[in-house]
Amino acid sequence: MELKKLFALLSVFLVVASLSGCINESTQVNTSLSVVDALGRSVELPKSVEKVVCAGPGALRLIVYLNASGMVVGVEDFEKNYPYGRPYAIAHPELRNLPSIGPGGPGKLPNLEALIELKPDVIFMTYVDAKTADEIQEKTGIPVVVLSYGQLATFDDEELFNSLRLAGKILKKEERAEEVIAFIKNAQEDLIKRTEGVESPTVYVGGIGYKGAHGIESTEAKYPPFVVVHAKNVADKLGDGHKFIDKEKLLEWDPEVIFIDDGGLSLVKDDYSKNKEFYNSLRAFKNGNVYGILPYNFYTTNIGTALADAYFIGKVLYPERFEDVDPAEKADEIYTFLVGKPVYNELIKQFGGFGKIDLENGSVEYSLPTSP
Repeated sequence: MELKKLFALLSVFLVVASLSGCINESTQVNTSLSVVDALGRSVELPKSVEKVVCAGPGALRLIVYLNASGMVVGVEDFEKNYPYGRPYAIAHPELRNLPSIGPGGPGKLPNLEALIELKPDVIFMTYVDAKTADEIQEKTGIPVVVLSYGQLATFDDEELFNSLRLAGKILKKEERAEEVIAFIKNAQEDLIKRTEGVESPTVYVGGIGYKGAHGIESTEAKYPPFVVVHAKNVADKLGDGHKFIDKEKLLEWDPEVIFIDDGGLSLVKDDYSKNKEFYNSLRAFKNGNVYGILPYNFYTTNIGTALADAYFIGKVLYPERFEDVDPAEKADEIYTFLVGKPVYNELIKQFGGFGKIDLENGSVEYSLPTSP
């Protein structure tokens, strides 16, 4: 009889131990999340993420796009000291009051002691290799998830969209991530549809920033805002990406319409004062078809500004196809959706905004374009 009781007690103990093991295993599964980041790294992180930091060009921008700025507990000094030129930074000045996580800027890593002190649940990073991400994760004990923009300003890059989905999953912002992706895709489709089947004048963009500000000779082949509106870019003959050209080449091409990136406009103005004969030999200058557009590559791509530029360029080149579009209103519609506030007027103060440029008297004045 005593033996039967002993077996019974042993059975109960084994059942309880088994259930306890299941409960512990279940608890472990429910409190952790395994993801694969943009570098193919498998990262384990808490299933419930409440505090994050963002390091590297553009990392903070993507979190703002997801309406998750309230989760950010520290920012780079770059974000604190250089708020201009980036709509997300203009729309959320409160982020500049957060503790520092290091200097920021291209190629500069966060301060590990600051990260450990802030104790975020996850560190979002961009433009780092797997070795660096692993080292930061190992030294801080904080999961590091690497995000990617893919090809800059191409509007429909799957790497960018996958990163938005990944961050959305981690932050429980999946629905918002899909809304942002749909917004970008819909804008692209609208621009493509509006400009199909119509002949574009020849165009050129100068003053493109490239590791600093540059003048009229700095341009870009396959310039994304031109591509999406089927604009006939004279620089496409040079291949793809950023290019420096000789002024003689611009005279040879003699485009019908010239756009100048406002980030390089002051350099173009200075050069104009010294070389008026050159500029006034170009038919775009002679005919008054020179326009300012906003710089969109600042701490990597400001996607909203790239889209806003494309709408303005479309308005200039095909006014009848964009008759219902006011570029300033469209810009603020884009900014309000992506970063939560209409910030176009602030960008006007910083750069000059969209407008026709008259270098003779230095004015940039918005007026509804007519056919060139």
